[in-house]
Amino acid sequence: MLNVTDIDLHYGAAQALRGVSLTAVPGRVTCVMGRNGVGKTSLMRAIMGQQKISRGAIEWEGRDISALKPHERARSGVAIVPQGREIFPLLSVHENLETGFAPLARKDRTIPDEVFTLFPVLKSMLRRRGGDLSGGQQQQLAIGRALTTRPRLLILDEPTEGIQPSIIKDIGRAIEMLRDRGDIAIVLVEQFFEFAWDLADDILVLDRGEGVIAGKRGDLEAAAVRRKLSV
Repeated sequence: MLNVTDIDLHYGAAQALRGVSLTAVPGRVTCVMGRNGVGKTSLMRAIMGQQKISRGAIEWEGRDISALKPHERARSGVAIVPQGREIFPLLSVHENLETGFAPLARKDRTIPDEVFTLFPVLKSMLRRRGGDLSGGQQQQLAIGRALTTRPRLLILDEPTEGIQPSIIKDIGRAIEMLRDRGDIAIVLVEQFFEFAWDLADDILVLDRGEGVIAGKRGDLEAAAVRRKLSV
């Protein structure tokens, strides 16, 4: 389980997060929603250790990881699919997937069959360069790379951004399959309301760096959440 408790985050004198809390549990999707610039990516950077928090705590599987470096968090089972995908355009699809081996013990350095079950198109493109793939295929590759690390916490930062509708559906199905496995906690950052609402078990809405709506989807009103995204 991931427990983010009352964290603040600053970029110099500017405060990006104020007292934000979030929980993510295996077998559930926690969706973080909000307009551009409200702190969603800053929260993900804090969880991954890419930006130091100035107050609060981040616990993963009962351990305080607030002071751990990003590679140490990756070794503890945390993986992120960053906004913008950040695949290596000159490496092949196969080589991109192999970059997920970095946090793994040598004996575990294989590409899981699950990657190709979720995204069959990748298997037919293993020799193609990452930069030759469409935006949607690159997103699938980025998710596949994260899954290669065998994560127990998977963070997806805006996975539908700039993606064609057919692949958005494929990504949604993949998230559902991963959730149904029951052993991965998923944090989904998303602005596409329908996509997020359909997948979310738990929701956190951010506004100006603060959590303004939080709870189980079944306890929240869709209209109230949607209003916070359009204000």
